[in-house]
Amino acid sequence: MHNGYRWRSFLGKPFLIFSIIMIFKMLLVWFIVFNGGTKDLFKMLLTGIASIGFIFCLIESFAYRKKLLTYLISDLILTGIYFAIIMYYKYFGVIVTYHELRQVNQVSEVNSSVISLMDPYFLFIFTDIVVAFALMAFSRRFRAWGKMLSFREGRSWFAAGQVLALAACTAAILPYRQDMNEFQQAKNMGILNYEVYATFASSKDLPIGAEKVTPAMVEQEKGSAEPAQPAYWEAAKGKNVIIIQLEAFQNFLINLKIDGKEITPNMNKLAAEGFYFPHFFQQVGQGNTADAEYVVNTSLYVPPNGAASEVYANKELPSMPKAFAANGYQTATFHTNNVVFWNRDQLYKALGWEKYYDDGFFGKEDPVAFGPSDEVLYAKTSDELARMQQTGKPFYVQLISMSGHHPFRIPESKYKMELPARYKNTLVGDYIEAQNYADYALGQFINELKQKGIWDNSVIVLYGDHQGLPIYSLNNNEKKLMKEIYGRDYALPDMMNIPLIMSVPNEKSKVFQQVGGQSDIFPTVSNLIGVSLKDQVHFGQDLLNHTTNILPERYYLPSGSFISDKGAFVPGSGYTDGITYPLEGGPVTTPLDSKGTYTVAHRLISMSDEYVASLPKISDKDVNPQNNNKMVEITK
Repeated sequence: MHNGYRWRSFLGKPFLIFSIIMIFKMLLVWFIVFNGGTKDLFKMLLTGIASIGFIFCLIESFAYRKKLLTYLISDLILTGIYFAIIMYYKYFGVIVTYHELRQVNQVSEVNSSVISLMDPYFLFIFTDIVVAFALMAFSRRFRAWGKMLSFREGRSWFAAGQVLALAACTAAILPYRQDMNEFQQAKNMGILNYEVYATFASSKDLPIGAEKVTPAMVEQEKGSAEPAQPAYWEAAKGKNVIIIQLEAFQNFLINLKIDGKEITPNMNKLAAEGFYFPHFFQQVGQGNTADAEYVVNTSLYVPPNGAASEVYANKELPSMPKAFAANGYQTATFHTNNVVFWNRDQLYKALGWEKYYDDGFFGKEDPVAFGPSDEVLYAKTSDELARMQQTGKPFYVQLISMSGHHPFRIPESKYKMELPARYKNTLVGDYIEAQNYADYALGQFINELKQKGIWDNSVIVLYGDHQGLPIYSLNNNEKKLMKEIYGRDYALPDMMNIPLIMSVPNEKSKVFQQVGGQSDIFPTVSNLIGVSLKDQVHFGQDLLNHTTNILPERYYLPSGSFISDKGAFVPGSGYTDGITYPLEGGPVTTPLDSKGTYTVAHRLISMSDEYVASLPKISDKDVNPQNNNKMVEITK
């Protein structure tokens, strides 16, 4: 009887109960995020138990007066972290940290995207919390048990436990501090250990020295010196420039047919009649769409943490709007959402746009995603462009489409095609229907530009801002649909692959097979217009005059990753245990690029970080004719 009581007393200890609960939650994260099997499972449990043990020993030592409530609050916080890790991974494929959670205020704008990623069983992670708080509210016996726990026991044991747990956590962190791959770091360190480490970890940038970052140094690193007489130089001198950023538009859509039906007939026609770059890739970070605007307009890389629109919005950024304005161009940007979303109002000042058009101009009519439809965007923009053309000055404008936004559930009234039954009620099917509509709206815009006499007088640039179908979000049926589309497994480079299409007046169509990225758009368009970037630091290159490229990647791929014509390289702890994903699919391989290429990619992204950090702040400069404070909001 006495032994039975002792066992019941031991099993009723909150330390043990909550430790077991957290182990089950760690296992859930392990199998969802790390696709965990039995390999490394024991190591994961040891690192996880050590971090949980440290927290619970602290509770036993210092929060014993309200022990049960403190355990429940700790459980809620830790569960929230685990849940955020699962949900973030399902979309971005990365381990969420403190740096990303600072942007949680943006979630309200894209809550439909977040909800769409949620498998119902994910919510079981909160079951114990719901039950426990319900018992606290309605069960006197449970509350009485909680009061019985309010005493300090075995303080020396728990103090020793804190020391041992802290030592174990430290031992789990130290060997992996220098690893490049954050995903592998989290797996090896343990989730909670990695979260603490990532909060205080120093930058992985190489020490370069901002004063050394010059156009010549960038060219030397990339091996991309400009030719004395570049092809297509001033081929579109004096022409308007219209850049269209297509929401979540991936390259596989170009020339795709499903059961004989074209998905993007207007884009297909543009690709056939203009310059088409099929091996073009996103270079965005946490800010996604806003980051694409930043990279395209600066030819700089995104920051290591946070969105460029927030981290770099206080900087005097060298940019395409400023360079073109200095060459006699009007500049404006068009976006149907509110300009404050992702801090765009400040980003646009830093980029030097003269005017911006947001929901104050476009209104609230015909909503799709979280703004007016692409049809509204294009119809109202075309009228503004006609007015701008009447001034006699060329213009550079950028349009941000949004109707193809995740989770791609457009109104039925916008359906322009009927998909086969196997695509119904799938993320892939919803995506294709949304992009089919986006293509339809684009076709209307093209017709408007032609009718208004703008098309033949303009360079038109179209590209996708970022991926739309994350590999991590697809279920088995959706992966089968992607395999049907590709004729092989849908792979990481496919996810990163977006189209670049350019329509240049009086130029013959051509397919450019070289690798390119969003940072290359600025120098490529500048070459066509005849705007020299010789004295301006930029990290992209003119795709019309270079056949090799190195694209450092960040955020969607671990630090140290890059894309070249040999594939997408992802490091392990460093170069030697990294892997290469072939661009055209197939099994991953050992590194195909040299270690020198890996080092160059690392140096380039470090150079960009140091260069932008060294730029003066907007507030540090006097007002002048090109000052960002002159940006004008256009409303109805």
